[in-house]
Amino acid sequence: MLPRMLKMRTVGTVLAIVWLFALAFLYVQSSAANRTQLEPKKYVKVPKFDREPVVAVPKRSAHPAPTIDLAEDTTIHERNEKGVTWKTFDVEKFLNKENGIRERTNGGDVGDNHVPQRGTQLTPPYGFLRFNMSPEELLHEIVLVDDNSEDVDIGKELAQMERVVVLRNNRREGLIRSRVKGAQVAAAPILTFLDSHIECNVQWLEPLLARIAENPKAVVAPIIDVINVDNFNYVGASADLRGGFDWTLVFRWEFMNEQLRKERHAHPTAPIKSPTMAGGLFTISKDWFNELGTYDLDMEVWGGENLEMSFRVWQCGGSLEILPCSRVGHVFRKKHPYTFPGGSGNVFQKNTRRAAEVWMDDYKGIYLKNVPSARFVNYGDITERLAVRDRLQCKSFKWYLENVYPQLEVPKKTSGKSMQVKMGNLCLDSMARKENEAPGLFACHGTGGNQEWVFDQLTKTFRNAINQLCLNLDKKAVTMVKCDTLRVETMMVEKNGWLTQGGNCLTVNQGSGGEWLLFGSSCEVNNGAQRWIFEKLATFE
Repeated sequence: MLPRMLKMRTVGTVLAIVWLFALAFLYVQSSAANRTQLEPKKYVKVPKFDREPVVAVPKRSAHPAPTIDLAEDTTIHERNEKGVTWKTFDVEKFLNKENGIRERTNGGDVGDNHVPQRGTQLTPPYGFLRFNMSPEELLHEIVLVDDNSEDVDIGKELAQMERVVVLRNNRREGLIRSRVKGAQVAAAPILTFLDSHIECNVQWLEPLLARIAENPKAVVAPIIDVINVDNFNYVGASADLRGGFDWTLVFRWEFMNEQLRKERHAHPTAPIKSPTMAGGLFTISKDWFNELGTYDLDMEVWGGENLEMSFRVWQCGGSLEILPCSRVGHVFRKKHPYTFPGGSGNVFQKNTRRAAEVWMDDYKGIYLKNVPSARFVNYGDITERLAVRDRLQCKSFKWYLENVYPQLEVPKKTSGKSMQVKMGNLCLDSMARKENEAPGLFACHGTGGNQEWVFDQLTKTFRNAINQLCLNLDKKAVTMVKCDTLRVETMMVEKNGWLTQGGNCLTVNQGSGGEWLLFGSSCEVNNGAQRWIFEKLATFE
């Protein structure tokens, strides 16, 4: 397939890579002496510079897509008339300068400064190793986006290299908007987005481009191997992994079930259908990227955009795949080397709430039940994103769950009245405890979650909305048990504020150490320790 692809030039000589400096600051020393290197194939040549890269924004696609005014807040570094070839680029000088910058800024610990560690980007003796793994006839240009790093000169230096275009954000934009900027500038018809803290393995690119030639609506990713953040050891990942998520909308890697593994092993080089993607490394047709609506530009920094794009690709007629013949190593950092406006938790909740509102239909209620604080997040205007879904006539989230991700367990809807159970400013709280453990009291926060309880009039049970365990009132202690194991009905007597079971009422008492203890005791009309307030909560189901 590949020779025919090249002959017909259906792919062209393309590769646009968005390099986000602000996301690349690894907590490691820049010395490369002990680093494990990947030997490039002998036939791979250092690309020759044939023409000036196209830095002007190309003509708009026939498909309306979100764009950013580059002239307003972006600098495109100019190249000297002569330029620098990859072979003549002074890597040692580049690395030595980085060491001085780090010493001046924070004594060797990068912290929150936006100062990229150059040793993780250019490693002797191969320089841009990731690109030396790319056949020159497939490499059109490299688009780097400097997300307002403190080292202003780094972009100017790299812009002198052949086939390299460097954009500098005049303010922090984050991964999402930076990638859209890079895609606007890129002149090639196929885009490959890569984090900067990666190393491409041998023949990583060819399978990705070949698959796009076969299916222009496929969004394809390599197998992501692990580069140890402490010593840069390269560890191959299993090809039996694919992307998934849980109902907090957190991405997770999961092993295929037995049936899917058998299918994959029968065709070991075939694309692996994946419900979601990690998001840092993937290849997509630029036309399809634009038709899909690029990224949601009202999301902040990064987080959740990978799931949003995953839902969008599948629900709008595309395919999300992992290609086992393509491998790229990735450094998984221990903490964020940069700050999030308002905190990473708030940013992530805003982003995932936007994704849920646009793509998950009524299933967003499951997300909101599991992340109750997201109910109060100001997620902004989603009119434009809903218009994308309408324009592409995308399928429902129910279709996605049934056809793409049937392995994801969907919590069953059950009848009942949702509420929080209060006594003063304290609320009954599961405390994230498990079966046969005791709930407790905690300051009421009004967001549900562990403090959301459901009284089911049909089954006469009182269960926690998150762990789905039911209250078991005992004179010695109150515990949470599986609801189908209860043999006694639970009743709510709102007039008296009682929660009763087998003649006992839920009672609170303060222990000698000041802790609050829950137990069951005989119901007494005048006992204030048994008088609860049952406040209704929205179910979001």
